[in-house]
Amino acid sequence: MAQDELTKRPSLADTVRKSHLSVKQTRHSKLINKVLTVISVFGLLLTIWIIIHAWRMGLFTDQAKLANYLHSTGVWAPLIFIVIQIVQTVIQIIPGALTCPAGAMIFGMWYGFLLNFIGIMIGSVINFFLARRFGRPLVLAFVGEKLYNRYVGALNTQGFKRIFAFGMFFPVSPADALTLLAGLSNLDFKTFFTLLALGKPFTLFTYTYGLTVVINWIVQWLS
Repeated sequence: MAQDELTKRPSLADTVRKSHLSVKQTRHSKLINKVLTVISVFGLLLTIWIIIHAWRMGLFTDQAKLANYLHSTGVWAPLIFIVIQIVQTVIQIIPGALTCPAGAMIFGMWYGFLLNFIGIMIGSVINFFLARRFGRPLVLAFVGEKLYNRYVGALNTQGFKRIFAFGMFFPVSPADALTLLAGLSNLDFKTFFTLLALGKPFTLFTYTYGLTVVINWIVQWLS
């Protein structure tokens, strides 16, 4: 029995080998993290530059300029519009009231709806993981203290799941802010994505169609 226990114990060589392997894996992990950090910083700086450039061109403030720019890009227009919608979802200073109806007016109701949906879904998932990665300081910076304080008490309760579900199905809720707050909650990604995918088509169609009708009515009334 004692002999069996001795044979089960790892030898000194095995222990040293495992220790070296652990150190090597740790070094590789740190190197990968450093590379990812550099790439993330570069991507962030590039994104900021693109946003500033687009803002100066009036793409986020003037629907006519946005339409003209997209038409000038030819086959790249759908991809560029999706990127704009992702930016609009993550950086909430860009009004969705501009980009959502613009998609329908430029690309047609259904194709525009699809492009809007793809961009907003990607942006919402980015929001979720940004909040998971950077936590409360980033979420506060994006949503503001007033909105954060309104929901913070429910973040780690079952009630937040109901709040999030309602927000995804209700057209005028602070949906983008809720996707960030969801990243701080105990909501798992599968539940988050399911509620998002089920609720967004309804709210997006209602929001886009309603704004498009209102804008067309105003244009006809003024002309």
